[in-house]
Amino acid sequence: MDDRPDTVVRSLSFVDRFLTLWILAAMAAGLATGFLAPEWSRWLAGLSVGTTSVPIAVGLILMMYPPLAKVRYGRMGATFGKKNLLVLSLLQNWIVGPILMTALALLFLRAEPGYMVGIIVIGLARCIAMVIVWNDLAGGNRELGIGLVALNAVFQVLFYALYIFLFVSVFLGALGFGGESGLHVSFWDSASTVLLYLGTPFLLGLLSQSLLVRLKGRSWYESRFLPRISPLTLIFLLFTILVMFSLRGKYIVEHPFDVVRIALPLLAYFLVMWFSTFFIARRIGAGYEDATALSFSAASNDFELAIAIGIALWGIGSPQAFAAIVGPLIEVPVMVLLVRFARGYRKRMPAAEAV
Repeated sequence: MDDRPDTVVRSLSFVDRFLTLWILAAMAAGLATGFLAPEWSRWLAGLSVGTTSVPIAVGLILMMYPPLAKVRYGRMGATFGKKNLLVLSLLQNWIVGPILMTALALLFLRAEPGYMVGIIVIGLARCIAMVIVWNDLAGGNRELGIGLVALNAVFQVLFYALYIFLFVSVFLGALGFGGESGLHVSFWDSASTVLLYLGTPFLLGLLSQSLLVRLKGRSWYESRFLPRISPLTLIFLLFTILVMFSLRGKYIVEHPFDVVRIALPLLAYFLVMWFSTFFIARRIGAGYEDATALSFSAASNDFELAIAIGIALWGIGSPQAFAAIVGPLIEVPVMVLLVRFARGYRKRMPAAEAV
């Protein structure tokens, strides 16, 4: 693979290369729709059962399905053969990462509790999709990377609801934020929401992979089936963003610098998590490939899940959901820059240390 920095961007697919642009375009289209066709927003808002928008619920589940169908759950064993790296990954993903994002949210957004909670929800969602792309582009250990993704997917299903309850309701409540409107969420509310928006696509992905691989073979599943369903993630992510911005257009126009305020803790988080994980891994003896896989797993977040949970728990027009939307807008260009750094670092390493 060519190590020139611009090849990192060219190595991405056309869709992934311009993901930030697509998100910005969806935001702009949503703003225009909200101002020019308000009747469309009212019609969409009417397609609800209780407080749940049926089109949005279906869209969010379909958005989460392709990443979970791609996870090679059988590769989890790759993580257990390197116990020191497994311990580091679990610490960074499930202890350090959530605590760091919570601390940054409090530092930067204490005066905006809704945004603060949205940032925390992002920090609790570990990446199970794009992290594989970043790891491959940087030349990380693919087997280890896929194993970490599978492990995080299972942990996410088991513990994400509990983490939301502990960090949002219990911890923020102990700090005096419990009285803020919309901040408290019960464990059962978060558990039922995670079960619907993560558990449903998780089961669909697990079942489709198990049945189709058995019937058609692994090669057909990965070369024919997965490419057909992959566009669903971007389609429904952009649909969700468009709807959100059409409903929140007036607010966004009146608060143009809120995106910058939300971006600051995210930027700090991505950089601190990646560099701390990389150099700790190197310190304990990991080669470049293993350290890179660990770093992208720890620094990346599942923004699709954060968006789904933000909308489901607090509503499509909430500041929590709006903060989650900003996540991919910041994460994608930062990850591209980190890929470039990693490959540049590798070029300066002795050949024996680069594995």
